[in-house]
Amino acid sequence: MKVIIIEDEKLASDNLVAMIQKIDSTVEIVKIIDNVKKAIAWLSEQQPDLIFMDIHLGDDICFSIFDKVKVTAPIIFTTAYNQYAIRAFKLNSVDYLLKPFSEEDLQFALDKFKSQTGKTAFDVKKLLETIIDKPTFQERFMVVSGQKIKSILIDQVAYFLSEGRYVKLVTKTGEKYLLDQSLESVEHKVDPNHFFRVNRQVIVGFDSIQQMIVWSKSRVKLELKPVTEFDVVVSIDNSGEFKRWLNR
Repeated sequence: MKVIIIEDEKLASDNLVAMIQKIDSTVEIVKIIDNVKKAIAWLSEQQPDLIFMDIHLGDDICFSIFDKVKVTAPIIFTTAYNQYAIRAFKLNSVDYLLKPFSEEDLQFALDKFKSQTGKTAFDVKKLLETIIDKPTFQERFMVVSGQKIKSILIDQVAYFLSEGRYVKLVTKTGEKYLLDQSLESVEHKVDPNHFFRVNRQVIVGFDSIQQMIVWSKSRVKLELKPVTEFDVVVSIDNSGEFKRWLNR
């Protein structure tokens, strides 16, 4: 059985490899891929017997892969986030393992795959148990500051900005740090009760909004703290949802 692992955290992929080999030494792990771009390139040329796939990857969430290439291999999703279970269910999923998962969980998933001989067989009972649980969101972001690596708690974040190729995390005290991920990826990692993507460039934290000004038609201009170098305007497409978010 030829297997690939799509996982951007080396420690997680190393642990998964060790667990797989302990459970079934005949499994051949032919490739470990750490981002969406590389996964698309590899899967465009060939398909394994089984894929282990993390959802949040370094450059985007894994579902972007399916927009670019047809994936025929069964998938065992491995993730720390339970809010994607329904979306995974719509794909050729064998199982949905929440990190940290045990060797027994992995054994069960592999046995299920083997018993179905590659056919999609999602455990509906397990799916319901997964999505009923309270969603988990990222509690901190690791950032680079000079030669140091810092951990920024989500409660310290005022907003996120997309500037060209880069995404910046801005703290409530005005510090700015580059993040090596897309704004879409960040959007899926933060709690939507506290953060809202107002347009293509900005995800605002509720506490960062100091004032709202009628801009034009149904659009609203936001004055944030810390102050931004450009106008932050809620797009027309997002204005209705933004009002509901404020009134939640």
